[in-house]
Amino acid sequence: MKRIQGLCLAGCAALSIASQSVAQGQPVKVGCLYPLTGPAGLFGRDSSVAIQMALVHIRSQKPAGYPELEVIIEDTRSKSLRSEQIARRLIEEEKVDFLCGVVSSSVARAVSAEAARHETFFIGTDHASPTLTTEALNPYYFRMSNGTRQSMLAGAKYIRESYQNPDKPLSIAFIGPDYEYGYQAWDDLREFLRQEGVKFEIAGEYWPRLFETDYSIYIQQLLDSPADIVVNGHWGLDLLTFVKQARLSTLFESTQFMNFDAGGNFEILAELGNDMPLGLVLSARHHVNWPPTDANRTFVDEFYEIAGRYPSYAAQGAYAGILAIAEAVKEASGMSDKEAIRTALENLSLSLPEDPDGFSSVMDPTSHQLLQVQAIGKTIFNKTYKPASVLIGEWSIYYPPQTWPTLDSNPD
Repeated sequence: MKRIQGLCLAGCAALSIASQSVAQGQPVKVGCLYPLTGPAGLFGRDSSVAIQMALVHIRSQKPAGYPELEVIIEDTRSKSLRSEQIARRLIEEEKVDFLCGVVSSSVARAVSAEAARHETFFIGTDHASPTLTTEALNPYYFRMSNGTRQSMLAGAKYIRESYQNPDKPLSIAFIGPDYEYGYQAWDDLREFLRQEGVKFEIAGEYWPRLFETDYSIYIQQLLDSPADIVVNGHWGLDLLTFVKQARLSTLFESTQFMNFDAGGNFEILAELGNDMPLGLVLSARHHVNWPPTDANRTFVDEFYEIAGRYPSYAAQGAYAGILAIAEAVKEASGMSDKEAIRTALENLSLSLPEDPDGFSSVMDPTSHQLLQVQAIGKTIFNKTYKPASVLIGEWSIYYPPQTWPTLDSNPD
């Protein structure tokens, strides 16, 4: 394993970063699992930069007595079996105190199960399936970014406020990836629409495989069964590919396109540039231009200084994960008492770049899900953060419920 002390070099297959500390004793070892290569590699590389930033921030808090952290980052290549093996090695050979990271929800389930078997805390920083905070939840898992359940709750409220037609049901179609993340997002959205009193009909459901390269048949099916709203559940390269192909058709002119979880990721906006359609309803787990706070502007600008690009949403999640670990160990006075660490995580409150003024992200102690504000808006011309020519604006803001939202009935 290649180890580098000090600054993180994005793209390394494995590296170690140590923070300076005022605390005494052995450093707290953190093993992070991210794709650094392959279709989701940007998220891992951005997370590596954000981890560097978090360690610098912790170093600046010397009087607060935060622990020394040693961080190892491994390339999962988005593979479940590989990630499971890496997690086991990090725990058994590297003797890490925490696991962190993971982009794909299916990979996260495998890592979470491995962490639970070894009674090692796993701080999830990117993946979003609600299964990990419900039926698959274990005492060692905590998530530091919005999940799809919170995104879909905000999305249902947005549809009720902006598109509900009292005279007839809305016609809604869904297209998303053929794995747990997509299924859960669609199930949750339907149930929350019912809870919000929105009358709707299902125009169609479409399930391309993960990392699909040709969406033409699905786009044609959406055009053949026109809907008032098409809700898209893709992210990353899949979403980018879909938008590039769909804009060659009349889909965006004939329906209102929405993506409530990862559609507004900056890497999508940056890659499409002038080709990003206007008027799409999108959100993300972190935005470069919202909230308009000093904390968020500083985070985005400092990331740019290090990486030479603006951050994807994954960066803020990784940043939050490292801060959460440091805060929990500090509150527990070290690693000797796992129950004290769990209690600290369950009562966690963090001021993060994505928090609007007057709000701090807080942990729901029952689900181990960090509760955060969701901002939904429409794509408009804005060249503030090049190479993007279009950003999200016309915001609607949704604060989280005091407890993690639940589903009261079967959505089918």
